[in-house]
Amino acid sequence: MIVATWNVNNVLKRLDQLLDWLEQRRPDVVALQELKTPTEDFPVEALREAGYESLVVGQKTWNGVALLSRGHAPLPVLRALPVLRALPGDAKDRQARYVEAAINGVLVAALYLPNGNPFRGPKFDYKLAWFERMRQRADALWKAGHPTVLLGDWNVVPTDADIYKPDTWRDNALLQPEAREAFAAILEQGWTDALKAAHPKDTPFTFWDYRRQRWERNAGLRIDHILVSAAFKVAAAGVDREERGKERPSDHAPVWAELVASRPSRKKTNKAAA
Repeated sequence: MIVATWNVNNVLKRLDQLLDWLEQRRPDVVALQELKTPTEDFPVEALREAGYESLVVGQKTWNGVALLSRGHAPLPVLRALPVLRALPGDAKDRQARYVEAAINGVLVAALYLPNGNPFRGPKFDYKLAWFERMRQRADALWKAGHPTVLLGDWNVVPTDADIYKPDTWRDNALLQPEAREAFAAILEQGWTDALKAAHPKDTPFTFWDYRRQRWERNAGLRIDHILVSAAFKVAAAGVDREERGKERPSDHAPVWAELVASRPSRKKTNKAAA
């Protein structure tokens, strides 16, 4: 099973590039972030023609997330676990940043964690509150025992090894100790960081800012992460960085992981449940 995540930074502007990449990589499951389009304008039919079903939580401006599934429609895991179109814990939160469903027996949560800048301020407070809600949700999913993948743009640089020059970003919300500790707290539940597992010594970057020729200088950061439950081993993982070098690209590159079963899960999912 190949899972992938890509902050496309406007799905309509990058649709041709997205379709070309899907044809080349052929992932089974894809999480998209920063759709920047309402749900009704998402290119469902174009993706269906490419072999992918979509589950979309769209929004104008900076948000919007989607799950794409090759050959399998996203379904609830069990009748007690319906499709989620928002992260639990704050009924007043209207930002489109989370979608969760079962795809071919695997629970998949796609997320777009708040950026948090400028630091400090209300946006950073919102980031930490969202992170705490995500920690609680991840803990519940881990304890449930279903084969699970959490993936998306987490907007956190886990360590100084995950950025080209940390000292130039010390005042950025992506590097703050509180954000790093929140991400580490989720990993401590038992999740495997797929990209780190596949590249423990030289983990590739996933994001290059448009400014100051950061792509040309390989001045990157690792902020897009795929976390997998104990049901999986990471056979391979990588970053399709060539996508960042194309004309009018997103500032993120696709991140992917090939997963194989490591052991039977404690609970079986119901692929046919509705």
